[in-house]
Amino acid sequence: MTTKKPTEGFYGLGIAPKLLEILDKKKFTTPTPIQHEAIPVAISGKDMIGIAQTGTGKTLAFGIPMIQRLASGNSQGVILVPTRELALQVDEQIQAIGRDLGLYTAVLIGGASIEVQKKMLRRNPHIIVATPGRFLDHMNQRTLRLEGVNMLVLDEADRMLDMGFAPQINKIFEALPKVRQTLLFSATMPADIVKIAQKHMELPVRVEMARSGTTAENVIQEMFIVRKDDKDRLLESLLGTYQGTVLVFSRTRHGATKICRAIKRMGHTSAEIHSNRSLSQRKEALLGFKIGKYRTLVATDIAARGIDVTGIELVINYDLPDSPEDYVHRIGRTGRAGAKGRAISFAAPDQRFKVRIIERLVQSQIPSLQLPELPPHREPAFREEEEDSRESRGGRFGGQRGGARRPFGRSSERSEGFAPRKPMFETRAPHAGTAPARRPAATPSASAAMGERSPRERVIASGNREDRRKSVQRGPAKKSDRGGSSHGRMFGKKPRKSAGKSER
Repeated sequence: MTTKKPTEGFYGLGIAPKLLEILDKKKFTTPTPIQHEAIPVAISGKDMIGIAQTGTGKTLAFGIPMIQRLASGNSQGVILVPTRELALQVDEQIQAIGRDLGLYTAVLIGGASIEVQKKMLRRNPHIIVATPGRFLDHMNQRTLRLEGVNMLVLDEADRMLDMGFAPQINKIFEALPKVRQTLLFSATMPADIVKIAQKHMELPVRVEMARSGTTAENVIQEMFIVRKDDKDRLLESLLGTYQGTVLVFSRTRHGATKICRAIKRMGHTSAEIHSNRSLSQRKEALLGFKIGKYRTLVATDIAARGIDVTGIELVINYDLPDSPEDYVHRIGRTGRAGAKGRAISFAAPDQRFKVRIIERLVQSQIPSLQLPELPPHREPAFREEEEDSRESRGGRFGGQRGGARRPFGRSSERSEGFAPRKPMFETRAPHAGTAPARRPAATPSASAAMGERSPRERVIASGNREDRRKSVQRGPAKKSDRGGSSHGRMFGKKPRKSAGKSER
């Protein structure tokens, strides 16, 4: 039987014995470089900026010190993350370590019941994992007590401090106690973001295991220069070449929906995840992708930050990201924890300048491959399904703006263009080859034969304007006849008084 030396594994990093036992039970034997360097600094109570490649275990690098520091006193920790999925993942990993110690956490994210979250906060949790928006909601409703917070972590700090989240983060910084420990972690940390972060930190220690923007060495990066119209055909070819799980990134939400439908038409199971999906839909899609229910997952950059799904064989950048830093986080979803992975990007012929910016960030040239033989062109997958969903949403009117009304039970067949509008007044079709003759006033129409008159016939039958005005008046009272009809009334038609009573 061999015994571990104090310098092996997590021993010698200042971790409490009870936590070391839990790490051994969870099979955490060897710390990653960022964990080995960051844990002692964080346990000592110093502010820190940690930069490491994606998939290197940054969550435990701040989770273990936070659990140990909070266990020693009546204090509280806050972890802020940019997305709901990352919040749930961080909470899951922290619970795996601290559950045996009686650790209690609360997750505050949008899309979940705020009343349930209030009940969690009443139990005074040790750690709060939250997105900035929902955290501010609880601050405004005064359901958060922040005087006991002595440790703050910003995961994916570059995204948290950019222009999108900066106003919210500044409000949170102002509400938190001034005396606290602040930790920042990310795979990319631009210089301007570091300057903003240092305003809220006190002499931070910079722990940089790799240069900002460095990608994992075990991820093979490739690129195809392809026209936009041929992207679906190239995607179908790659899905036939690689047999494992595939994560596809789209730049927009509408594009993610379109790609997901196209993949289903190719015969593959697929799910989509973006901000238009509800929290339950996003959870189901991510869980189905993890357990193999869906072979492909189509996502926007919401999934590029911290989603830890092991065994992803291929990451496809269907659209290049707007920010070159997002490229690093996208391809970091494969090749995690030392495994091998592959990332393939689609670039249009006019996007070569954007490719050069990405290559400058990662400091390596991405090889451009020759297009394989593409399968036959398919019709866009979204047209028929979009029409079906529009008809189902339209209900009685079939979802057609300005089109003809269709009663219930009518066939759902649609013709090209707009349907002809029904005329407002029924008129008899003129005889073929002859001009429509002017109908005499005395000739009754079809509606008159049914006991009704059209508005034009009522005008003709009522005579001149003087006669019409007189026919409207009733009795000596010069009140208007407006309101005699029940149309527009809240309580229906009012009963009229008899003529004898009105003369009194």
